[in-house]
Amino acid sequence: MKTLHTERLTLRPATADDVEATWRFRRLESVSEWLTSAPATLDAYRAQFLDPEWLGKTLIIEHDGEVIGDLMLAVNDAWAQTEIRDQAVRVHAELGWVLDPDHTGSGYATEAVREVIRYCFEELGVRRVNAECFTANESSWRLMERVGMRRETHSVRDGLHRSGEWMDGYVYALLADEWTAAS
Repeated sequence: MKTLHTERLTLRPATADDVEATWRFRRLESVSEWLTSAPATLDAYRAQFLDPEWLGKTLIIEHDGEVIGDLMLAVNDAWAQTEIRDQAVRVHAELGWVLDPDHTGSGYATEAVREVIRYCFEELGVRRVNAECFTANESSWRLMERVGMRRETHSVRDGLHRSGEWMDGYVYALLADEWTAAS
């Protein structure tokens, strides 16, 4: 991944130096409630963050030099029949995001996600971008809609939340030709 710039933000590859800055907001209950993984201690979080696979797909969101969030960008192969599998290599991207609650409401998440989607389609050449969330995470699915993604799936009680509750989920997606048509 490379460093990206928007009018107000810098999106750059995460480094080991970003552990404590991201832990500051990821440890908040209002944030960690929706995260796939919520380590209980800084040391456990550090071990997760510094895992090469984790670190390799994380972009840091900075505003005026301050870390205000992070993005996950995982480029994957699409499903394909065996005979044409080589045509499906690295054509799908999965996105995820976290924004410090102190910086919500200013359009930063929308700006950052739009830029990553642009990067996926225009520079990486993927054909499809998708993101998932629990249906109760309204701010996340509303962001998906703001950036032009379409709701494709509403699954019923298929995800086990750390609260012990089986929750509904949404999958949103956007195709490269839809992005181009909307641009």
